[in-house]
Amino acid sequence: ISVGLLFALRVGMTAYSKTQTRLMDNRRVAGAQRILEQELEGLIPVVAMCAGSGVRTPFFQGEPQTIRMVSTFSLQGAWRGQPQILEVFVIPGEQGGVRLVVNELPYPGPAAASRMCTAEGSFPSPSANEKTFVLADKLAFCRFSFLAKPKDMMLPAVWGPLFRSPTWPQAVRIEMAPMMPDASRLQPISVVAPIHIYRAVEVDYSDQ
Repeated sequence: ISVGLLFALRVGMTAYSKTQTRLMDNRRVAGAQRILEQELEGLIPVVAMCAGSGVRTPFFQGEPQTIRMVSTFSLQGAWRGQPQILEVFVIPGEQGGVRLVVNELPYPGPAAASRMCTAEGSFPSPSANEKTFVLADKLAFCRFSFLAKPKDMMLPAVWGPLFRSPTWPQAVRIEMAPMMPDASRLQPISVVAPIHIYRAVEVDYSDQ
């Protein structure tokens, strides 16, 4: 009887451990997706003068695997913290595939943003460090695209892998897929975040 009870207890504890692990994995995936959406939707329309060029330009870098911007949402302070310069980018994974990560840098003001870009409007490549936060791991792929309004305002906005515009994108899309799909677990999915910015770069606003 004792051996039977011990065996049943062991089976129960193993099942409980697997359930807890799966639950925590699902929470981690759901939490990372919410963080991504909130970071993107918290974009601040910072206008920079890159490398002292005197040319006003939106502080926003939009490339297939890199996003750089200023956001009111941060990992530590959520919506209550200080604005941060976010570097969201893709790096190789430790076990193959790729991972999606983010760096947060304090944003003291437009001057700091201006120092991060050149007169041509280019940015340095971000790099991972001990403070880099992993949003998603073990991905088969991860790529960014941006919804931009064409010069002809009569035409509809279009998605593209590069954002090159004198304003801000209307939306950002992050597409990703797991290396090993598992129907029993919550899987990373594409995130689409609308950007509600209607400010003109050439206009000085009283709150800037």
